[in-house]
Amino acid sequence: MLRSPFIILLLLLNQQANGFVPAPRRKNIPSLLSESKSILDNILDKAASNNESTDKLLMDPLADMTTNADDAPSSWSYAEFAQTYPNVNNIGIATIKTASADLLAQVAIAHTPVSDIDWERAFLFCAFGAVYLGAFQYWYQVNIFKKVFDVDKFTSQSWGDKLKDTEGLKSLFAQTALDLTVLTFIYLPTFYVFKAGVFSGSADPAVWLSSGLDSYTTNFSKDEFDLVRVWAPADLICFSVPLYLRLPVRHVVSFVWTAYLSFSRGGH
Repeated sequence: MLRSPFIILLLLLNQQANGFVPAPRRKNIPSLLSESKSILDNILDKAASNNESTDKLLMDPLADMTTNADDAPSSWSYAEFAQTYPNVNNIGIATIKTASADLLAQVAIAHTPVSDIDWERAFLFCAFGAVYLGAFQYWYQVNIFKKVFDVDKFTSQSWGDKLKDTEGLKSLFAQTALDLTVLTFIYLPTFYVFKAGVFSGSADPAVWLSSGLDSYTTNFSKDEFDLVRVWAPADLICFSVPLYLRLPVRHVVSFVWTAYLSFSRGGH
């Protein structure tokens, strides 16, 4: 018995979709009708599935259009971003971190109402975070330290190998000592000069410098004691992690330190 053109077309479509074309065989009418119905149901199900996928894509522009994991674009990775744009990453973290730490100190520690937040003080920490903790700190702790110390070899090792690396440990302690020196004689004076520039009411940099250094000298003993007991152990960790994570890890400790500095030294 001859098959209708429509049934033949459906059979060919179904066979092509399955990747093979079997030898023709004769079937009776009920069998052909049943087979046609099955093929139509299969086609309609696939069409409905495609519509759902299209609707999902329209609702979510980030929805993946392919089910093949090898063809799918890789997800965003912070580690890759930090390695590709380390300086931008560090300045952004430093600025946000420093400003946030000051706001935390004002609102949560000093219990200042939100309506009474000292925005000049917030600007002080924001600017100090971007310029010193972001740009300058990256320059000397990454660029300068890489030239003075063999940081790549030590930081790329496992923690077990680091403990066996005598020369690397000597370098680690030397980096820590150098950083504490910079914190003492550059970081603290710079902070007080920044503070004077914001709060002094003068546009004369000489006034900022004089006022800032006076505050630095007055508070030196207490500041230095707190600085060493916080940053000596923190530096040992910061200078042991991979280089691209050095400053991001440092910012974790720095957030707490900055909140304390804001609370104790940030006011007018």
